[in-house]
Amino acid sequence: MTSSTSPSTSRRVVVGMSGGVDSSVAAWLLKEQGWEVIGVTMKLWPQDCMTRAEDKCCGPQAIADARSVAHTLGVPHFVIDEAVPFERLVIDYFADEYRAGRTPNPCVMCNEKLKFGNLWDKATALGAHFIATGHYASVEHSDHQPPILRKGLDSKKDQSYFLFSLRGEQLERALFPLGSLTKEEIRGIARKLGLKVADKEDSQEICFVPGKDYKAFLKDRGETFQPGGFYDLKGNFLGPHEGIELFTIGQRKGLPGGAGTPRYVIDIDAASGRVILGGEEDLLCEEFTVSRANWHISPPSLPLKISVKIRHGHTGEAAEVVAGPDDTAIVRPLEPLRAVTPGQAAVFYDGDRVIGGGWIARRTILPAAASKTETAQETAVA
Repeated sequence: MTSSTSPSTSRRVVVGMSGGVDSSVAAWLLKEQGWEVIGVTMKLWPQDCMTRAEDKCCGPQAIADARSVAHTLGVPHFVIDEAVPFERLVIDYFADEYRAGRTPNPCVMCNEKLKFGNLWDKATALGAHFIATGHYASVEHSDHQPPILRKGLDSKKDQSYFLFSLRGEQLERALFPLGSLTKEEIRGIARKLGLKVADKEDSQEICFVPGKDYKAFLKDRGETFQPGGFYDLKGNFLGPHEGIELFTIGQRKGLPGGAGTPRYVIDIDAASGRVILGGEEDLLCEEFTVSRANWHISPPSLPLKISVKIRHGHTGEAAEVVAGPDDTAIVRPLEPLRAVTPGQAAVFYDGDRVIGGGWIARRTILPAAASKTETAQETAVA
């Protein structure tokens, strides 16, 4: 038997309730399917986040909304304080990555370390063998095969990208009841149930960063930026900048002008504080390496044809991947990819199935750009 929501063991499940419409409907669906549902909301925000992010999932309103929904559904609800682990595992990581000249993906880290990490302790204490969330994805369980992670039906909302780093033992105890539904259907269910969160706006971007301004967030947190200089691909100095943390690969805004054509951030050298600029053609990448690869299949020893997504909004491009040493993998797109960004996740798909992924580390730009300077040939990640 294979099912996205009906493993054959314990029927008690902890549902991570964020106070939004998705997790609320996920809890109702599981209850309708005969699960014994327990709602749990993680208090993630540091104390100083409360006044800045009332409408975020790290804000106190989220707890009030989740508690109200649990009461309406007739399920028990608990709040657990994960502010200290969230600061250490997600926010510190977020700041460290920018300091290293990389662009972080905190949502992946939060899923792996907290929602399907620390939350297990609470689930176990409550006698629950499964954890469910409102992610738009599906996981197929079988008595004799490893679990299979797939994209959600709603391609506009699919969140399988953010779940690639979950290990087999985490997926074995995971449920994603929204995988076969669209956003419109979920809001319709919530309206019929009379849930006050039915038309609540989706949280956008990074939940703990108010106003989508991560630079202001880092400054408010007391981060010290590393100043340096802008350079072109020939090594010419173009002007100073206030910190490498303010830039990401492919960025166009906030750069010195005077080139006659648009300039883009091509590379960031954290050791020297250099931000390397070039033309749009210099953003093209023909090969890159990922670190900390997580495979949902046997790591391929020979090149395997896949579709790769290099950021959440990316639709995916045809590529070949082969496993390397020390949990690395080499990805060769069939056509050069634009703005492959160190620190972001690269997720590998076979159709709608997630077969693995890793964190973008080193990349090889096209020979035309690489010949201009040795400075921007690759970006290394420790």
